[in-house]
Amino acid sequence: MKAVVIGTGMMGPGIALTLAMGGVATTLLSRSAESGAMGVETAGKQWALLAAHGLGQPPARIDATTEFGVVESADIVVESAPEQMAFKQELFARLDAATRPDCILTSNTSGLSITAIAERCRHRGRVLTTHFWNPPHLMPLVEIVLGGETELSVAESVKALLERCGKTPVLVKKDTPGQLGNRLQMALVREAAHIVAAGIASAEDVDRAARMGFGLRLPAYGILEHQDVVGLDMGLAITEYVAGDLYNEPRAPENYRELVREGKLGAKTGQGFHSWPAGKLEAVKARRDGFVLSMLTNASSWRDQ
Repeated sequence: MKAVVIGTGMMGPGIALTLAMGGVATTLLSRSAESGAMGVETAGKQWALLAAHGLGQPPARIDATTEFGVVESADIVVESAPEQMAFKQELFARLDAATRPDCILTSNTSGLSITAIAERCRHRGRVLTTHFWNPPHLMPLVEIVLGGETELSVAESVKALLERCGKTPVLVKKDTPGQLGNRLQMALVREAAHIVAAGIASAEDVDRAARMGFGLRLPAYGILEHQDVVGLDMGLAITEYVAGDLYNEPRAPENYRELVREGKLGAKTGQGFHSWPAGKLEAVKARRDGFVLSMLTNASSWRDQ
């Protein structure tokens, strides 16, 4: 089996490594030889990190090219390019014309409609989303989103492939804004921002409550599992009592919008909901990745049984 991953930025190398660890010979398609070489180097460093923790199988070959013709012999193409609809539509139209009809075409889009992306394709049944969560070499989840004309058998075959690659794929049956994980995450983001705006708690304590409370058990104990365990009668009563006081406007809370208007964009500007002095971003990412690695090394204790 042969895969082509388009894009060598934040996500491409990790996606390529994932496929290679599943035994799939993988080529990174990049705009320049330099970016391609950097992508292969990044994938190598990511593999070294996993190997140091005893995670995963040695990957198959990963190489890079600038030649679009490489897709002609591919069995699956994964696009991880900028989130621009017109660009993706043009790219998928080119892929649809250049690849074999049985080649699977997927996008790593985190929010754009895969139905719209495939609009200019003739063979739309083989087009779907594979949304890898960041960082893709560490996070188990991949959301497989079916477009309006995606064949279920194609989605099932991609699901089986990703399972062989060590991922935990989920099927999102309807092409909807936010897919699955981001819909859940956005509900938390809206309420978290609202809690700060309402003076209920500070941004620091909101994040601390999430990390040290329900967030700590989520890898082993899902949201709806928890409802079943405590009893739906009790869960319903609590939900009915709290629901009316939650943030329910169809837009981001005003304090979130105000931060953006003021140019307080988070870590990249030094201020957002939190203050970001020099070195803090790297420390937070190291904390995140270290925790994920520790979880993955003990995966048998919390993955689905």
